Amino acid sequence: MSTASQTTPRIAPGRAGVKKELPDRFKDYRHVWVFLELERGNVHPVSFELLGEGRKLADKLEVQLAGVVLGPPGEMVEDAVAEAFAYGADLVYIVDAPPLADYRNEPFAKALTDLVNTHKPEILLLGATTLGRDLAGSVATTLHTGLTADCTELDVDSDGSLAATRPTFGGSLLCTIYTLNYRPQMATVRPRVMPMPQRVDKPVGRVMRHKLSLVEDDIVTKVLGFLPDNQSAMANLAYADVVVAGGLGLGAAENLQLVKNLARAIGAEHGCSRPLVQKGWMPADRQIGQTGKTIRPKLYIAAGISGAIQHRVGVEGADLIVAINTDPNAPIFEFAHLGIVTDAIRFLPALTEAFTRRLSPHSRDKLAS
Repeated sequence: MSTASQTTPRIAPGRAGVKKELPDRFKDYRHVWVFLELERGNVHPVSFELLGEGRKLADKLEVQLAGVVLGPPGEMVEDAVAEAFAYGADLVYIVDAPPLADYRNEPFAKALTDLVNTHKPEILLLGATTLGRDLAGSVATTLHTGLTADCTELDVDSDGSLAATRPTFGGSLLCTIYTLNYRPQMATVRPRVMPMPQRVDKPVGRVMRHKLSLVEDDIVTKVLGFLPDNQSAMANLAYADVVVAGGLGLGAAENLQLVKNLARAIGAEHGCSRPLVQKGWMPADRQIGQTGKTIRPKLYIAAGISGAIQHRVGVEGADLIVAINTDPNAPIFEFAHLGIVTDAIRFLPALTEAFTRRLSPHSRDKLAS
């Protein structure tokens, strides 16, 4: 009787089994760069947050930390350079030319790409702002390298590779991504994800200037004028010292007024979790979490929010998290500093009344100090 021979099926190796084999052309790429985003004459705060994180990465790799400033010739660029050194940069690369006065993808992408090809950084970090996301995608595509977007954590592993961690599968998991065989290793980080480093006044250090290889006539898009955002009611959640937010546990859209009342009583901003935006109960600019605003307040009060990982990565930088939920097993209690198991619909009015009774308008302004 014959028997059929059995063979073990061959399993294709997964990406986790891929070994780092850096091509020779990338082996002289060194140093950590941070793109300093200029926003109507001021450096966007996320750039300083990234300099603080870049400083840690550069120290681990024993390389230099460099800032990159693109803008028009003049005081705006020089002030940004001085701030880069005050927040930890060892040197700063400058491309200053009239076509860089306002952000346009073509000249900015050309300037940054040429800088990278000339000076060869191993890591390039940008803020995950509207400008930063647009620029980072274009530069990574042009350089044929990898880009990890909206990172919540950055580190370097034992062989010096950048370990960029971000949420995936709709925020239900965290994954760490490596760009093993290409350089530079690029990542974007949203505002307020990283702590703000301490500013230390320093003299301006080494500055390296690079010419823009484009003139205005080469650029297709033209800036006709600037119209400021007139939506003054837009939330400033990312930089608020005190935030009160509501979730699905509030049960109905009208109960969000309880969150707003408490926020008003203590001089706070108000926000919500993602499901409430999806239901149309609050506008998107009030959403807190990985797909909304990342916040780092001194006090965060979460009412009726379960605390899934998508929300957690957006708030865990807060100094004090107070969670109110009827479910004692809600995930938010795993990372909240203070948990209150109760019905938020009944508790919020009582808390608002207590604050209103005990706080004067002046003390409300000082609550977060």
